[in-house]
Parts: sequence; structure tokens; C-alpha cells
Amino acid sequence: MKKVSLLIITLTLLVSCGKVQQKSAKMKQNPLLMTWNTPFGVPPFDKIKNTDYLPALQEAMKLHNQEIEAIINTKEKSTFKNTIVALELSGKPFYKISKVFFALTAANTDSVLKATEKKIVPAMTAHHDEIQLNEKLFERIKTVYDQKESLDLTKEDLFLLEETYKSYIKSGVNLQGEAKTKLKAINKELAALKITFAANLLAETNNFEIHVTDQKDLGNLSESLVALAAAEAKKRGHKTGWSFTLQRPSINPFLETSPNRDFREQLFQAYANRGNNNTENDNKKIVAKIASLRVDKAHLLGFKTWAAYVLTDNMAANATNVYKLLDKLWKPALAMAKKDRDALAEMMQKDGVKGTFRGSDWRYYVAKTRAERYNFDDAATKPYFEFTHVRDGAFNLANKLFGLTFHERKDIPKWHKDQQVFEVLEADGKHLGIIYMDFFARESKKGGAWMNELRAQSNVNQFITPIVTNNFNFPAPTAGKPSLLTFREAQTVFHEFGHALHGLLSHVKYERFSGTNVPRDFVEFPSQVMENWMSEPEVLATYAKHYKTGEVIPTTLITKMNQANAYDEGFRTVEYMAAAYLDMNWHTLTDSKEQAVTSFEQDALQKTGLIPEILPRYKSTYFSHIFAGGYSSGYYAYMWAEVLDADTFNEFKKSGDIFNPSLAKKYRKMLANGGSKKGEKLYKDFLGRDPEITPLLVKKGFLEQ
Repeated sequence: MKKVSLLIITLTLLVSCGKVQQKSAKMKQNPLLMTWNTPFGVPPFDKIKNTDYLPALQEAMKLHNQEIEAIINTKEKSTFKNTIVALELSGKPFYKISKVFFALTAANTDSVLKATEKKIVPAMTAHHDEIQLNEKLFERIKTVYDQKESLDLTKEDLFLLEETYKSYIKSGVNLQGEAKTKLKAINKELAALKITFAANLLAETNNFEIHVTDQKDLGNLSESLVALAAAEAKKRGHKTGWSFTLQRPSINPFLETSPNRDFREQLFQAYANRGNNNTENDNKKIVAKIASLRVDKAHLLGFKTWAAYVLTDNMAANATNVYKLLDKLWKPALAMAKKDRDALAEMMQKDGVKGTFRGSDWRYYVAKTRAERYNFDDAATKPYFEFTHVRDGAFNLANKLFGLTFHERKDIPKWHKDQQVFEVLEADGKHLGIIYMDFFARESKKGGAWMNELRAQSNVNQFITPIVTNNFNFPAPTAGKPSLLTFREAQTVFHEFGHALHGLLSHVKYERFSGTNVPRDFVEFPSQVMENWMSEPEVLATYAKHYKTGEVIPTTLITKMNQANAYDEGFRTVEYMAAAYLDMNWHTLTDSKEQAVTSFEQDALQKTGLIPEILPRYKSTYFSHIFAGGYSSGYYAYMWAEVLDADTFNEFKKSGDIFNPSLAKKYRKMLANGGSKKGEKLYKDFLGRDPEITPLLVKKGFLEQ
């Protein structure tokens, strides 16, 4: 009997060992965990399968844990090198794979990636908590921190030490017992809720269409967009007609051009009610729960509100300063918007349209006003904004300011066939980095435009060059028709390219401070400042060329375009600021009681005096910036950064040379510093003074020059 038992145990162990060996061998073959033998070490997208991410991330977390244990258990006394630097360098495979995974889930997701995200994100959150809340690890950090005055550290070393210590305190490492357990549970639940919010929003955005069968309902929609809508109709199973969806490249042109008021209203309301239709994709309960959990988390960590917790790291520092900025701009913006509303409503009445002027009428009559007042139509400029020309315009600007050149690489693997990949070189030919550009809308991509870092720059043991991405949702080319952009879409190219330059020009020691790892209300500054250059005649001449004839956009058309685009600034500022106010209202709650989302939102907006014809740019149930992204208590940051970008470009203009080499050199130095200094210090080092708001007020037309 004993011999039989021994035999069974032996066989069981052999089978078990065999399975472990098979798993180990399989793991070694996972391309995400292998050395990336690709040009410049880019991800081997041609070899990675979507099923590779889950096991790779799970294995990478195990390896990270082993590194953390090694830091904790070393018998050596805590030093800056063996604790702070070792912690900074730990988890390289985990962070490397994570960056690629989240870039892909945003830009080209599928059922496998969605399932992986649902499973792995809570595990990753718990993994992060185990490190950030590790008391033994923090003891070593604190030991080094307490000696900081006597250590021979560079400024960046010292800042790393201070920021590491602060991050552990802010994460709740000093919490004990039930409080720490509760914090971990909140973090895990928040991570899961954010994923569900984003998935619901994507489904709601993709599920709706307006199918148009009468061509007159298209109005003066451009030929390329008509072709795109026809292709969308066929894709959705219609034999004829045109389909319009809630994707920005589809909905906005339709609202501007369609004379069918009922169709405009249907599309407008569908967009405005995403995540608020009492279906399986409804986001109201999720919003209420996220806001409630954030209050609980803030209280656990010693803050009255979530905003107070978040803003300690930002230039604004507190909610009072955020409200001061918003309030300063709100009154003149709202007054301008009301004046424009009255004029637009009068125009509608002159058209013989009965009824009350509505939000779905706004864009249509703005387009008519631009046509009548300035003799301007977006369709007249679109042939001059072919997307590759706009891209090259951004590249040329980087060359004028910083001497950079961009060379397309066909030998680099990519995650989608539509991507373009470029090697970025310094003026002397030295390799600077890689940029992926992904231009077109598709169902697998989230809405909007954004930048990712697939690899951040660092320089601890060797100089690591950056790999960045730019992602857009422009209309794709159709048979015989290129992708032609509106002025605003072209502006978006320069905006996201500004983020890319922030990552590419980084020159810091530690990855923690690389590129866009700066305060939230500073990060939009380098992107928004690029928008100032793109509409200058000198810059337009380099890229705004007719896609058929090569003719540079005429000066008369530039003048009309700039005048027309300046019109409706009240609307643009008000819809943005309404969303910023809504964000702050959600995150200055002191009570964790779950709110009734609809009434809460209505009350918050009513307090501002928002007129009913303008919706906030994002309503709560589709406000992914704050409920699925990293902008909670931070949506105001775009306006804060606008102060910086208007002030900066005003300095270039005052110098008499918008490419002023001396200023460009100082500006590049600021970008190179990444987040290795506080935001206010970065700006003061750049211009030698604090930012001034007057240039922004003048730019928006709220103050006469």
C-alpha cells in the first residue's frame, strides 16, 4: 500500500513538474517577455498576439515582486542607490508591457483585449497597492529621506527622493489595519468601474446611427464626407443612403451642414445621452459610485475632498485657485455666448423656422453666419488640409524651432496597417526617437485624440531614447478621395504633436520625470502652444497646399478663415468651462453619499448660469476624462495651460520672430527638463517670471488690446 502511494505521489510530482516546465517554456516564447530584437527596440507588433498580454503581464508582476523583495531584504543599510534608485529601476518588464497594452486597448481593441483588461487591471491595481503600501519598503525610503540634507545628491536625485517619499505618504502607506484594507478595496473597485465606464461609452458611441436616404438632407457636406457616410451605410447593411454616427468626424459635419432640423436634433440628443439611456450600457450608477468612492478614499488619506487630494501635486494647488481662474473667464465668455445665441436665433427666425432655438441648431447657424459674415465655408479650406500635408507642417515646424527631421520607416512593425512610423533625428543626424501616428477613426478605437509613450526617455545606466504615439479620429480616405481635414482637425494634429515633442525632447536621468510626467495643469501647455503657430501665415505656407494643384492657401482665404474661426469663441469657452465646473463639483463633494447623477448635474450647471442652448463639452455619463481617465479634478488644466501657452507665444510675437532661436532654445530646455522640477519652477526658469493672463484675455476677445 505504501509503495502504491509512493508511486502515485512520484507520478503526480512528475506530471506537475512537467506542467511547470511546459508553462515556463511557453512563457519564454512569449514575444512580450523576450528581448525585442527590432529596430530601436520597438514592440514586435508583428509577433505579438493579443492572447500574449495576460500571461506576460502576470509573469512581469511576479518578476517585479521579486525585485521589490530583494530591495527590502538586502542586509545593506538603506542608501539612495540601493533603495531609491533600485526602486526606480524595478519592474522594467512590467512597465514596458503595460505601456504597450494600454496603448493598444485605447487604439485597436477587440474582445480578447477587453476581457484581458477586465481581468488584469484589478490585479495590476492590487500589485501597485502592495508596493506603495509596503511598510518595510517605506521604512527604507524614510531612512534615506531623513538623511537627505547630508547626502551628496544632484538636484534631480534630491527631487526623486522627495517625490518618492511624498508618493508613498499620499498613497496611504501610514494607514493601519482596517483603514489600509479598505483603501485597497476602494482602489480595486475604482479600477474595475473605470473599465466598465469606458466599455459602456464605446458601445453607446458605436451603436447609434442616423440613416439618411434623401441627398438634400446632407446640405453642403463635402464630397469626401459624403463618400465616407455612404461607406458607413454599406458597412451597416444598407444598400443605399448615408449613415451618420456619434463619432466626432461624422456627427459634427452633419450638425453643421444638414438642413434637416429633426435629424440634427436626433443625432445631437443621442450624443448628449450616451451612457444615460437606462440600458445595460448606462453609466449613471457607475458615475455615482466612482464619485462616492473617491470621497471615501480622500477621507481615508486625510483630505476633505478628492480635489484637495489631487490638486496638491498641481500648479493650482487647491480648488480655490481653480475656481478663481474659471470665474475670471466665465462671465465674459457667457456674455459673448448669449450675444451670439440671440443673433443665431434671429437668423433662424429669418429662415422661416418656427420654434425655439436649440443646441442642435447652434453649429448649423454658426456655419451659416461664417458663410454670410465672412464669406467663409470650411469646405473651401479642406482641400488645403490633406492630412499628410498637415502632418508634414507639424514636422516642418519642429524643424524650424529645434532642427529636427522625420524619416518614415517601413521596416518597423505596427499595431494597425493605417499607422505611419517615423524616426526622429537631431540636426546633426543623431537618433532622437520614434513616433507612431495613427490618424483614422474606427470602431476599435476610443474617441478623441491623444498621445502615448510606448517607451519613456531615461539615462540612469544608459541613455534610453523615447518611443511615442499620436492617435486621432479623422475620416479615413475613400476610393479616389484623400482624408481632408477641417481647420480644427488640423489644429488637433499640431496639439497632439506638441505632446509628442514633449516626450521626444525629454532629457532627464529618471524615467519618473520623463517627458509628459509633469503636473496635470502643465502637461497641456506644450501641446496647446503649438496651435498658436499652426495658423500663422508663415507656417500655413509650408503645409496648407491644395491636394490637387499644390497651390498654397491664398492669403485672402487665410484672413477669412482666421476671422471666421475667431467667431464663436464664447460657445467654445463656455462649453469647455461648463465641463470644468462640472468636474470640480463632482470632486469637491465632502459627503460620500451616492448622488442622483441627473439632478446633481443639473444643479451644478444651473449654479453657473449656463444657458440651455449649450451643453457642457462632456456630460457626466460620457465624461471619460474624469471617470475613465486621469483628469479627475483636473479638466480645468486646459484653461490653466492656455494662460501659459498664450503668454509664451506672445513672447515670440513680441520678439518680432515667431521662430526666435534664442526663445526656442529656452523653450526646448524647459521641455527637456520634463517633470524634474515643479511646474511653476519650469515656467519661471523658461521666461524668468510668473505667467500673465492678459495675453489669453486678448486672444479670446475678452479684452481689447
